[in-house]
Amino acid sequence: MIEYENLRLVNLKLFDKYKESFDTFLQSGWFVLGSQVAKFEEEFARFNGTKHCVGVASGLDALTIAIDAFGLPKNSEIIVPANTYIATILAIVRNGFKPVLVEPDIATYNIDPNKIEEKITKNTKAILVVHLYGKPCDMDLIMAIAKKYDLKIIEDVAQAHGAKYKEQIVGSFGVGCFSFYPTKNLGALGDAGAITTDDDDLAKTFKALRNYGSAVKYYNDELGYNSRLDEIQAGFLSAKLEMLDDITNHKRELAKLYLENLEDRFVKPIVHEDYFDVYHIFNIRHEKRDELKAYLLENEIKTEIHYPLAPHKQKAMQGIITGEYPISEEIHNTTLSLPISYFHTKEDVLQVCEVMNKWLK
Repeated sequence: MIEYENLRLVNLKLFDKYKESFDTFLQSGWFVLGSQVAKFEEEFARFNGTKHCVGVASGLDALTIAIDAFGLPKNSEIIVPANTYIATILAIVRNGFKPVLVEPDIATYNIDPNKIEEKITKNTKAILVVHLYGKPCDMDLIMAIAKKYDLKIIEDVAQAHGAKYKEQIVGSFGVGCFSFYPTKNLGALGDAGAITTDDDDLAKTFKALRNYGSAVKYYNDELGYNSRLDEIQAGFLSAKLEMLDDITNHKRELAKLYLENLEDRFVKPIVHEDYFDVYHIFNIRHEKRDELKAYLLENEIKTEIHYPLAPHKQKAMQGIITGEYPISEEIHNTTLSLPISYFHTKEDVLQVCEVMNKWLK
């Protein structure tokens, strides 16, 4: 059986470092917002080329706190891609703002920059981009639009640790919001997240908001949250960050094999010199996706669907999101994620390609 994911195997090389990190954590007697968090924040800020990194409890919390910190006026609207995981939109809604969905580019699956301006109104205050599957968005045009209309830029980098657009790492264009959910390329051993920024004042606000709105113990100046990156997870993340480049390179090598060996009747991810993809997910599209998925499972190959139902179709979003988004729906109805984890081998990928190509015949 070729599994889609196996987190034990992904982390196997790090077990000794994890045990060492845990022992340091346990012996320290300091379990919340201690030296491990400070160390990881410094390392991850340096990795992303930003002045600040603020660790929080999850990717959703990173998005929610980032939006909250801007202090946007009531009735604000935030542009967001129609093709994303629901957490991106939940962060907008939980802040009391209106998500305004923009269709994706069918070639990249990311927000289509050419469709953003038509959705901008006097209430638009920010653009929340999502670097989906590990592919960076086309940031030149997005940044130009943001400058033209004086809009904030928030980046959902949950799936794109280390991805680059024209040599600039994502998460450094605006405020970067990261998830370290265990399946991510830089995955913790539980929930974890972070926010990156070059803005000193915003960084101070993020730190206060994650800790009950308190910059000084027992004095609360903001309506904050309890959303602190766990000290133990920060230690694990520091250990894994050391091998993130190896993880990325391995996944890019596997992706290259898929791109070279899968028949072109499968819609494969596009490759472009402007995009340095990190392939958190390697997805293909086919109109008979469900039949293909079943066939692969019969042949002992597990796959996933990211994601089976578009956000505007989710029950929780009824009455909140209006409109039709056929491009997003087409992606959700035809996409299939293939095995591309750190523990997979080239032989695994070649076997998947052989079985998939045989299915076409």
